[in-house]
Amino acid sequence: PFFAANASIITKLEEYMDQLRKAGDSCGAKIEVMARQVPIGLGEPLFDKLDADIAHVMMGINAVKGVEIGKGFGVVAQKGSAHGDEMHPDGFATNNAGGVLGGISTGQDIRVAIAIKPTSSIMSPKQTIDLHGKSTTIQTKGRHDPCVGIRAAPIAEAMLALVLMDHALRHRAQCGDVSVQPPAIPAARTS
Repeated sequence: PFFAANASIITKLEEYMDQLRKAGDSCGAKIEVMARQVPIGLGEPLFDKLDADIAHVMMGINAVKGVEIGKGFGVVAQKGSAHGDEMHPDGFATNNAGGVLGGISTGQDIRVAIAIKPTSSIMSPKQTIDLHGKSTTIQTKGRHDPCVGIRAAPIAEAMLALVLMDHALRHRAQCGDVSVQPPAIPAARTS
């Protein structure tokens, strides 16, 4: 069974995956995850940027070859006059930055997209070399998913949640809103 935010495309996805499976081929995927109601102020402006930590964990997911936050690579087609997320008394006008500005959360939705490569474990023969450096072919056997991106959505959601919780706990400790009573340590004995 497939999941898609737009349920009307599920049948087409199933048909396409079946075609790939029968052809012994695979495809990549682009997956978007979002966190809502993220507190303002998580992250730091340089060494512990929230967006850098998000990109770090997303790249750690197997088969991920690209990470976008907000408009991501689409920003190259924008002008500064269109890209800047202007602030108004009632909030931001846009969310091109994906909820993170200068490494710090803005309180807007954090939008992250990952690009998943097509799996190379396919049934079609591929060129390679043997232990002696001579040209040969290899063919993978067994059951392989035509798209590993299908399994990646809950992993990406979990990774985003882990980074946000890590930053929330750090923020809480750094801002002093945690009341910790140190244990009473008895005085040293003097003889």
